[in-house]
Amino acid sequence: MVYFVGAGSGAADLITVRGMHMLQQADVIIYAGSLVNPELLQYAKTDCEIHNSAKLTLEEVLQIMQEAQEQGKMLVRLHTGEPSIYGAVREQMDALDALHIPYESCPGVSACFGAAASLNLEYTLPGVSQTLIITRMEGRTGVPQKESIESLAAHQASMAIYLSTGMLRELSRRLMAGGYAEDTPAALIYKATWPEEEAYICTVETLAQVAEEHSIIKTALVLVGDVITHGNYQKSRLYAADFSTEFRQAKSSVRQTEENREEQRED
Repeated sequence: MVYFVGAGSGAADLITVRGMHMLQQADVIIYAGSLVNPELLQYAKTDCEIHNSAKLTLEEVLQIMQEAQEQGKMLVRLHTGEPSIYGAVREQMDALDALHIPYESCPGVSACFGAAASLNLEYTLPGVSQTLIITRMEGRTGVPQKESIESLAAHQASMAIYLSTGMLRELSRRLMAGGYAEDTPAALIYKATWPEEEAYICTVETLAQVAEEHSIIKTALVLVGDVITHGNYQKSRLYAADFSTEFRQAKSSVRQTEENREEQRED
């Protein structure tokens, strides 16, 4: 059996409890050595067979999986963050389907959520943004034209932009071309939730400058949107005293006060 496990955003204790248990039980682990925190391997059994996929081809990864299955061993494929986001897992799953090898997935915490925790952000502030766009610039892996940075920036939503640290000047240009003002709040987070994390608040226009000042050239996430400075947002109606829910009735005195105010406005 193969288990695809999300390693979490970086810190070793941000893997899920289920993912940790799978690592503890695994007979074989294949981990993304270029991105996964090696501290996670401390959860492995002393006799666990461990492979770094950064040094392997897809065919070699599949060969290890096939051999583990034939030997009745439990294998964990440990991917960075949340495997469903830029994890290149589908191609492995399709190959396993062809080999009739069963597999399951265990979710993880993606970097954008680790970054939000580090900066104490809420991506969906009422009155500011109710949408989070997760995307990337095209590099060696293309991006569909309909998902260009310009077209996504036109929504003025919160954005988390992966795999684009080496193209920040172009990214800034395209964000502004799509509709963001040059002084729109932005953040650059290097290795979110890792011990060596660095986080900088800036603007869309100054992203490249901040990266150069701090020698950040890779393994960083870009966040864009007014939620970063969390100003001029509306409080949630869910907890408002004059708002009824399935679990709580609105406070009558507050509701009456609001009704009186409305009557005064009409007069």
